[in-house]
Amino acid sequence: MNKITCECKHENPQGTIVCESCGKPLDDQDNQQQLLDMKYEGVARRSQTYTTTFVDKIWMFFSSVKVGIWIIVLTLLLSAVGTIYPQEMYIPPTVDPAQYYADEYGITGQLYYQLGFHNLYGSWWYMLLIASLGISLFIASWDRVFPLYRALKTQRVTRHANFLKRQRLFGRSKVEDTDQSFEMAKRKLKAKKYTITEENGNLVAEKGRFARWGPYINHIGLIIFLIGCMLRYFPGMYIDENVWVREGETMVIPGTSGQYHIGNEEFFVELYDEDDEIFGEAMQRAGGQIVKTYQTDAVLYKSEDTGVVGEGELVEVDRHKIRVNDPFKFDGYALYQVDYKLHELNTMSFTLENKATGETTGRIDIDLYNPDRFYDLGDGYRIEIREYFPDYVLNSSNVPSTRSQIPDNPVFIFDMYTPQTPEGEVSFVGIRTNLEPMGENDYKMTFIDVETKHVTGLTVRRDYTLSFLIVGGIIFMMGLVQGSYWSHRRIWLQRINGEVWIAGHTNKNYLALRKDIDYAIAETDMSSPIDQVEAEESKQEELKKS
Repeated sequence: MNKITCECKHENPQGTIVCESCGKPLDDQDNQQQLLDMKYEGVARRSQTYTTTFVDKIWMFFSSVKVGIWIIVLTLLLSAVGTIYPQEMYIPPTVDPAQYYADEYGITGQLYYQLGFHNLYGSWWYMLLIASLGISLFIASWDRVFPLYRALKTQRVTRHANFLKRQRLFGRSKVEDTDQSFEMAKRKLKAKKYTITEENGNLVAEKGRFARWGPYINHIGLIIFLIGCMLRYFPGMYIDENVWVREGETMVIPGTSGQYHIGNEEFFVELYDEDDEIFGEAMQRAGGQIVKTYQTDAVLYKSEDTGVVGEGELVEVDRHKIRVNDPFKFDGYALYQVDYKLHELNTMSFTLENKATGETTGRIDIDLYNPDRFYDLGDGYRIEIREYFPDYVLNSSNVPSTRSQIPDNPVFIFDMYTPQTPEGEVSFVGIRTNLEPMGENDYKMTFIDVETKHVTGLTVRRDYTLSFLIVGGIIFMMGLVQGSYWSHRRIWLQRINGEVWIAGHTNKNYLALRKDIDYAIAETDMSSPIDQVEAEESKQEELKKS
């Protein structure tokens, strides 16, 4: 693309408003008195220069600050909606989410589930929104930071007269001894920590240029932080899963691809003594027992390849007593003790009883988590399980159903076959329930015994994204401090037509800049520059009064 050559011979990219070298305005408003827009030093930005192709239009869209703000607003609104009801990860793991939200919250809960807000932060469209925000930050920063850096690096000490006149702080003075006045001002500005650069008898005092990069440091920190958030949804980068393990059993650890298993050798709960000198009174006020600690004696197993496809041998790797705030850590994973359940039903035992004689035949032990379908008692007696409801409930259609696969309220429908009743009889059996739905039977299933087990609830966590979040947060805070507590200030002193011209610019806090200028010229013949914005406002006020 063609370059714009300024009268100072510097070649500027197409679209430049103010010459990068001398500061001469290059637009059609060269002779106007309005102040220059110094936000980006008048440099050419790609989004304002290239506007024809599809890529250019995409770049223009994402480089817009307004677009970035709307993406942030939309993200915040959707995130707020996601907090109205619990996310799916926080509801009971054994329930059907669709049924849970409808039952608990009615029509709004059902709509909440259907629109995907129950799993908002892991949904593809929320990830797309986060990615759009990251792209907007990246393009907006790239579109501004490199042209700004080039302009600040290229700028000359001697600036065009129209550049100085169109700064917010500007003044002209007749000075008898210009050299002495410049030396006095230079010495005082150095005392204020300004960097002085001289050229052809002119000088520019500058400090705090690094503050101009604060917003872009912010953007870098946010982009790294957003990358960390998105990486949480890549396999293996972030794991936060629950696993329930009954005593004496071994379960595969979620998120380890079947490589690791955890065994629960024993689980116990320790309660505070009611006569405890410290907590006894508090326990009486609470009206119940208070848990002191609960612990899982865990064994970690690793699956070793046996050479047979689909089979692996479990080899003990480590042992640990998992308590609250004392996790079991291994290979980047951590197992936390978060919940428990005492005396969960595990096995129920029944016998077949003749109602008339009270005579019993055989015994069946039913594993409530994996029941057999057929039980042969011998001599022509057998039992079949027609239906099994681990957590029995009547649904909205008044039909037997189950809330979950956890046997909190097990109910069976048995088919009983005996030599006397070869066609079979039906029995509906549950806790304190023994019904005969098909008419009166000769036999019934009689409850004998129950076996329970303690169950421990563990959370499996692994987080490889935490370093991204920490680094991104630190960089963001550095940029925030950098851009908030410092300002980029420049003061130009030039000899033009026998006069001394003073101009000043800062990206914020003009009052502080004026104080610095007044301090620097206090012992010279130079007069303080005027604030052209305040002067214009005063003029407008006088016109209104008149």
